[in-house]
Amino acid sequence: MGATLKDATAIVGIGQTPFAKHLPESEKALACRAVLAALDDAGIAPSEVDAFASYTMEETDEVEIAKAIGAGEVTHFSKVGYGGGGSCATVAHLAAAIATGQASVGVAWRSRKRGSGPRPWKNTQAQLPTPGQWTRPFGLLRPADEIGMLARRYMHEYGATRDHLFNVALACRNRANQNPDAIMYDRPLTREMYMTARWISEPLCLFDNCLETDGALACVIVSAERARDCRQRPVYVHSAAQGLPAQHHGMVNYWNDDPLTGPAWTAARHLWKGADLGPQDVDVAQIYDAFTPLIPLSLEGYGFCGRGEGAAFTEGGALEIGGRLPLNTGGGGLSEAYVHGFNLITEGVKQLRGTSTAQVPDAATCLVTAGEGVPTSALLLRS
Repeated sequence: MGATLKDATAIVGIGQTPFAKHLPESEKALACRAVLAALDDAGIAPSEVDAFASYTMEETDEVEIAKAIGAGEVTHFSKVGYGGGGSCATVAHLAAAIATGQASVGVAWRSRKRGSGPRPWKNTQAQLPTPGQWTRPFGLLRPADEIGMLARRYMHEYGATRDHLFNVALACRNRANQNPDAIMYDRPLTREMYMTARWISEPLCLFDNCLETDGALACVIVSAERARDCRQRPVYVHSAAQGLPAQHHGMVNYWNDDPLTGPAWTAARHLWKGADLGPQDVDVAQIYDAFTPLIPLSLEGYGFCGRGEGAAFTEGGALEIGGRLPLNTGGGGLSEAYVHGFNLITEGVKQLRGTSTAQVPDAATCLVTAGEGVPTSALLLRS
């Protein structure tokens, strides 16, 4: 039997900066603060770090971070594409490097000043990449427009309503209201507020869209053997996967046989194949929520319900603490902070340590997913 990542590595440190619409520090300074906080959390000296992983959209590179924190010789470094689709893959790449002896202490991070910085789609000078040439000239200018189209198709096919999307927004907001670090900590959401909010891209209103945030987060990964001697309770990487389906077209899935079966389906098949557990064993989930429709689509893709049943799954408080699948317990991208999904990884670690501000009792397994709609990734974490 070939080598496996199953429980071979663990996340032993997490760190973050404050989240805000505007932070004065540079992305590099924020990144260094988050990385140093994660190393301190783990009880590991910066000089021991020999591996880095981040996103291709990350503008602070490993050379500068390594110098600034005082890392030693680095023997593995990688970056993963497709924005939020790469979040979990940063941890997966480090887990693979450590499990195969390429490195011993890995740091993954994301630093972003999206709250105070420019919106990526506003740059009209750059030539559109090939996928964009099939969407931007026809009015799908922003990710919200692309997901809005998929959401409308989903509603038409399966009878989903705005109440189902509200269930998602409300669950995330309720958890943010318990989390002092969340941007929406002191701002409750009501159904009336949701139903009367301005459109961003119909059928998506303001509260169906993630926040625009400045902030940074990081985590530290080591071997399972070393993890036993670290400062914090280890959170093991039980399974990890990436997913790029056949004939994929980012966000809109134009060429797929079924546009509503996105990359989550591909990642899920590989994730569960490498695990001793299944969807029925997941105690809590951190599901990528740049937009509310991504939740029902992901619930289906990762096997928590059948095809077309994701909207109905949200009913009856299913996503709340005590429900069928509590999710995004720090508030997620909709209500805690939007940093390309990295806060979902750190929240998963908090749940399995027992330190979340919205703790699921006796949580022992957590699914973390990256962005649905783009080439994606996922982690199955266990305590």
